[in-house]
Amino acid sequence: MIRLSVVFVLLLVSNFLFGQTERPFPEIQEMSWGNEFTVEMKLSNDSAHVYDVEELYHSASFSKNNRDELVYYPVGLEKSFIDQLKARKISNSDTTNVEAKSTNKTLWSAIHYSIGGAYVHFINCLLYALETGELRVDAPLMQRPESDWKPKPRTESWKRTRKWNYYVPVRQRYAIREYKKKARNDNLKDLQSVPQHFIDLFLDTRDKDYEELKEKGAVEKLAKIDLIKILLASNYLGETQIKYIKNRVLKAMSRYSVNQLPSVIILDDFNAAVAMSLNEKGYQVQKIVFRDQEQLSEYEMKERKKTIRALIHEINEVNKEVFQKSLKKYYQKG
Repeated sequence: MIRLSVVFVLLLVSNFLFGQTERPFPEIQEMSWGNEFTVEMKLSNDSAHVYDVEELYHSASFSKNNRDELVYYPVGLEKSFIDQLKARKISNSDTTNVEAKSTNKTLWSAIHYSIGGAYVHFINCLLYALETGELRVDAPLMQRPESDWKPKPRTESWKRTRKWNYYVPVRQRYAIREYKKKARNDNLKDLQSVPQHFIDLFLDTRDKDYEELKEKGAVEKLAKIDLIKILLASNYLGETQIKYIKNRVLKAMSRYSVNQLPSVIILDDFNAAVAMSLNEKGYQVQKIVFRDQEQLSEYEMKERKKTIRALIHEINEVNKEVFQKSLKKYYQKG
C-alpha cells in the first residue's frame, strides 16, 4: 500500500513538472478595441489584458516599391520557432562539430547557424537575450585584459579600441565615436539592415542618459542601444566573445517565456490592431481588429483583412530580398 502511494505521488509530481515544462503558449480567444485608446485581449489561460494604443508600435506606410529596406516589427516568437530551436539541441555541439566551429568566425554566422531564419530573427533573438539580461555587454567574458602592449606599427583597430575596457564599446562616448568613424569610411555593413529608429535612439543617448535609462529599468531601450554596440564591435570580437554571445542567445531562447503577452502592432493606414508573431518563415498574423469595425460590413472587414494578410506576406518577401542583398554586400566589402 505504501509502495502504491509513493508511486502515485511520483506520478503526480512528474505530471506537474511535465505540465510546467510543456505548458502551451496561450492563444488569443478574444480581441477588440476597448475604446479609441485601448485594445483589449482575452487569452486561453483565462487572463485578460489591456494595451495602451499610444504605447504600441505604430507601423508606417509600406511601399511595395521600396525593396531595399528591412521592415522590422517588435513581435514575439511563435511557439513553432521556439520548439524548432529546442529540437536542434545544439547548445554544446560546437565543441565537437567541425561545421559549427567554423561558423564562430563571425557573430552573424555563429547565431544564424544556431537559430536559422533571416535578419529579423537575428535581431529579435539578440534583443530578447539583452532584454532578459542573459546577454550583457559588460559580462566578464567581454572584458579586455589589462595590457600595455602596443603593436608596431600601431594599427587602426588598436587606435580605435585602446580605451575600451570591453571588446564592445560599453561607454556611449566611445560607441558613438566608433559609429561616426565607420560611417565616414562607409563601413557600417553590420548595421545595414538595423531599423533606423534603433540607430537614432543610440545616437541621441549620451552616457548620462544611458545611466538614467538603467535607473528607470528601461530594458527595451537599453537592449536596442546595446545591440548597436555589439554590432559596431562585431569585427573586433574574438571566437571567445562570439561563442559567449551565441550561447547567451541560445540560453535565452531555451527559456523563452510562455507568459509573454501577444505582440500587437497598430497599422494606422488600415485603422487596425494586428496581433502578430514571428516564426521561421517570417511575420504571422494571429488576429485583426478594426477601430471602426462597427461601421464596416462583413464584406468590407473581410476584404480589409485580406489586404493586410497580403501586405504582411509581401513584407516577408521583401525582408528575404533585403536579407539576400545584405549578405552579398557584406561579403563583397569583406
